[in-house]
Amino acid sequence: MSCKKMKDIKKITIQNTVLLKLISVVLMLVINVDCKSKQESKEDKIKLKKGTFAYDLDFLSQYYNDLVVLQDDKSSIIISPALQARVMTSTANGQEGQSFGWINYDLIASGERLEHFNPLGGEERLWLGPEGGQFSIYFKPGTPFEFNNWYVPKELDSESFTLLSRTTSSSHFEKRMNLVNYSGANFDIKVDRTISLLTPTQMLNALRITLPESVKAVGFETINTLMNTGKNAWNKDSGMLSIWILSMFNPSDRTTVIIPFKAGDTAKFGKIVTDDYFGKVPEDRLALADSVLLFKADGQKRGKIGISALRAKPFMGSFNAVNKVLTIAHFSLPEGKTEYVNSQWAYQENPFKGDVVNAYNDGPLEEGPQLGPFYELESSSPAAALQPGEKLTHVHQTYHFEGDQKSLNGIALQLLGVSLDNLKL
Repeated sequence: MSCKKMKDIKKITIQNTVLLKLISVVLMLVINVDCKSKQESKEDKIKLKKGTFAYDLDFLSQYYNDLVVLQDDKSSIIISPALQARVMTSTANGQEGQSFGWINYDLIASGERLEHFNPLGGEERLWLGPEGGQFSIYFKPGTPFEFNNWYVPKELDSESFTLLSRTTSSSHFEKRMNLVNYSGANFDIKVDRTISLLTPTQMLNALRITLPESVKAVGFETINTLMNTGKNAWNKDSGMLSIWILSMFNPSDRTTVIIPFKAGDTAKFGKIVTDDYFGKVPEDRLALADSVLLFKADGQKRGKIGISALRAKPFMGSFNAVNKVLTIAHFSLPEGKTEYVNSQWAYQENPFKGDVVNAYNDGPLEEGPQLGPFYELESSSPAAALQPGEKLTHVHQTYHFEGDQKSLNGIALQLLGVSLDNLKL
């Protein structure tokens, strides 16, 4: 063999060796990247466990690019301007902590728009009342008060609110709208909504309680203002509106809504509870314990209850005995105000003798499908008898306390007047 051929063979061999080494290095890099990717994917799946705040934040971020997140240490809330500036959920224990708001994952992911109402979830949203009766803004004039004729105004269901300003602890939103009620009256409206995450000191000062070290807590406040921007006064003849705050939470077979009320003779204070909004609530789902109403919140049977202005107190709550979470709602209840819009689905003799406090338990509709399941805690402002340019404000605070039942029991006794050991439904 010639020297030239020997040199060529050596050259090819060296080139092949280098090439093989390069291929080997590339393969090792690919394998390492793949293993790392799989490891990170595995860690992400652990991190984004369903039911946690991290999971909900990740999920919502895929469908809404304008989310507002307020955080103080381990307490956080998520707000969606696109969904009428509603608080979607909160946590008391950081990214891996329990997420307290009910979220309709399937409906959000589908991108579908429903005809009557889009129950997308959220643990605190703003609606306006009344829902039923001759001054309703959810039924068109002349239609029967039945579910097939019930429509949530798009301004409160599918349109966004405008984010005007934000800080690290609060955000301010606005929405202008025109609504027509069942009797044909027009309402030109501006809604302002300021949402603030409360610090531990603010929470304890507002509730006037002490908090055991073992209990984790989150609290937020919404200041909701309704303004008459039209040329006509709102009155009893043409109808009045009200601010209506609704909070959606996850039900369980051991969750109980707790509503304290003022005791007293029915001749002076009227009936204790309205329990027939959607048919009478069965006795095994509603009970009295001293001056407290207990209402089963399992998301299995549709029903709603309400407490009038003469009976209401500025607190209500719920206890999830499965997850050991006590939820408290604290809201405006102006002294001496007794005229509240009536939201029952019927033509009303007394359209301004409605309820201040409501609780709703979701369940299958008569037609078969179900909106949730979820349950709601609700509060309302008085009927807004506003002259052009006048305003009415309603404040609603939501708190979640997470810990052992003994520690939570002390909070429940102070704020709701009942022991968590006596919630028998």
